[in-house]
Amino acid sequence: MTVHRIGLPPVLPNGAKVPLVPATRVGNLIFCSGALGVDASFKLVDGGVGAQTRQAITNLKAVLAEAGATLADVAKTTVWLTDLANFAEFNAAYSAEFGDTFPARSTVTSTLAIPGALVEIEAVAAIPETDKKS
Repeated sequence: MTVHRIGLPPVLPNGAKVPLVPATRVGNLIFCSGALGVDASFKLVDGGVGAQTRQAITNLKAVLAEAGATLADVAKTTVWLTDLANFAEFNAAYSAEFGDTFPARSTVTSTLAIPGALVEIEAVAAIPETDKKS
């Protein structure tokens, strides 16, 4: 099978290119890189873990759309939180975004590569072969 790269490597505010793409597609599976609560200029949004979760999912939706998928197509997410004390606020924002289409999920605590980031969300989605985009 062929690996199709979706999107361009992100560029940090200092001009450094991050050595990854937002997603890859293999067959009907979409593998999304970790989404952070950052805006288009790669600045973390204000408002705590709830706001960062909503922004991370907004960013994830954009990547999925480029691949021809939606949140309803997400089969599994892996979530990293920097502090388990933020779990309830994260979970409320996550639940509101996914509605009734919850995927399987793993949630762990860890430090993140971006200082100040409170949450990172990675996703795997499956789309029907007839709906996928190259």
